[in-house]
Amino acid sequence: MALTHTIKTFEVEENEATKTRVGFMIEDDTDGSVLMIDKLITTGSKTDNEITAEAYTAAQAETDAWQSDKANIGKKWNPDTNQME
Repeated sequence: MALTHTIKTFEVEENEATKTRVGFMIEDDTDGSVLMIDKLITTGSKTDNEITAEAYTAAQAETDAWQSDKANIGKKWNPDTNQME
């Protein structure tokens, strides 16, 4: 399973000039599913790479939950063994 993170948004927040909105489109190459997620990061004197890295870290729990939620999708249920296969 490989996830590809593409930056879909990188802009100063309209109502909060001290924050940058970083949005990711995260694609799972195993099934083609996509998660869109945005994070607001306090800009300060950070570089674009630092802001993006912070947004990535802030999005990680939601990304992990998305992956976990999909873990059983597509599996077959065997009623004889009461197991997913």
